[in-house]
Formats: sequence, C-alpha cells, structure tokens
Amino acid sequence: MSTSYRNVLYANYHTTQSGRASKKNKQEQFETEKTQFKLEILPHLLSLPKEAAICDIGCGSGSMLSVLQEQGFNQAVGVDISPEQVAFATEMGVKNVHCADVFDFLEQHNLKCHAFIGLDIIEHFTKDELVAFLQKLKSNLLNGGFVVFRTPNMDAFMPSVFASGDFTHEVFLNQSSAEQLLMACGFSHVQVSASHMRVANPVKELIRRCVYTLSVLQSKIKLFASARSTRGIVFTPNIIIKAKI
Repeated sequence: MSTSYRNVLYANYHTTQSGRASKKNKQEQFETEKTQFKLEILPHLLSLPKEAAICDIGCGSGSMLSVLQEQGFNQAVGVDISPEQVAFATEMGVKNVHCADVFDFLEQHNLKCHAFIGLDIIEHFTKDELVAFLQKLKSNLLNGGFVVFRTPNMDAFMPSVFASGDFTHEVFLNQSSAEQLLMACGFSHVQVSASHMRVANPVKELIRRCVYTLSVLQSKIKLFASARSTRGIVFTPNIIIKAKI
C-alpha cells in the first residue's frame, strides 16, 4: 500500500523542517516569527474591524494567530494539518487552533470570513489543488473580503534556497504568475509586493542593505541585457500577495 508523503512529513513538520534550521529555542523562534509578521503581514489587516472573522490557513506554530489575538482580533482562528504544529501553538498559549485538513475544515465549518491568511502554505499544493483551494476561499469570503499570502519568489537571487528547501513544496510563483493565478480564480485588485527583510544586528543590517541594493542593480542590468523590462519584478526571497473579491 502506498503512503502519502504528506502523512509522513507533516506528522512531525516542526521537528524536521520549520524548527530544524533555527539555532534559537522554540520560544525565541516563536517571538522572532511574531516580530516578522507584525512588520510584514499585520499592516494588510489593520483596516478590518476587531470583530472581523479571520482564518489563518496552515497556521503552523500559531505565531501570526498570536499577533492577531494580541491586536484584539478575537474571532481569528487557525487550522493546520500537522498535529505537532498545533500542539506547539497550544503550548504557546494560542487560542482557536484546529488540527485538520484545510479542505475538510472549510467544508465542515462553512466559514464565512472577512479575510483568509496563508503564510508559506500555497506552495504546498499541487496546481489542481491550489486552484480548487483559491476558489473555495473565494466562495467563503464575505463581501469586500480578501486573502493575504506569503510564498517563495522565483525571481529572487537564489530562489532554490526557499523554493526547494522544503520537500513538501509543489508550486512556485513570481509576481506575474501570482497575478495570473489569482485573477483566473476570480479575484480582483491583485497586489504583489516585496517581503520584509532584516537582520537583527544593526551593523550587519546596514551591510545587508548595501549588498542587496547592488544585487538588485546587477539583476536589473541582466534583465536589460536580455531586452526584458524590470517592471513587475520583485527580488525579495518571498512575495506577499493580497487579492480582493
């Protein structure tokens, strides 16, 4: 009998992947993620009322959900397929976290939300699954609702580090393909932006910014040499996608 790779890899996903590379303990990593999400994702959600229904799909350790709950979004819920991730989120004091397959969860609960969040999740679907997933989210959005995703960017300098660094990744996007995908699935006002990058050490951060600026310039020169416009190109390791219905 064949075994789904997802059953094997998601069972202990935090141990074997999301928490494996970090030298920090679990609490420190959790707080680091929260800081990142406050800078990168939260600004996209602040226009919502505090009573808004928000669902974090593939919530992982619950760090984004924790940020939302601290901001007063008490109707926010999260769902993740990994029992280990959900157990860790609960250990961190995150509320309203469910362990379930996302399709089953949406079908059983018939959620109607103002916003769906999917951080580092859409790359885990096959193309057919992703289209079905996006169409399902669209049908479960309230009028004026929107989705926010973060996913690896194939136009980054070394895309394989993020895109191929996880065996469970299936689909890879850049700004152009992200816009194509969301519009084809019935979303409008699709915005693709750069992810937030920072290094905690201020001296290293200054050096990083200088190197990044030079690297972007080099990439633009290469695009120019190939007669390709640099418009619509994002160079950060991840892209943030926001789309309304």
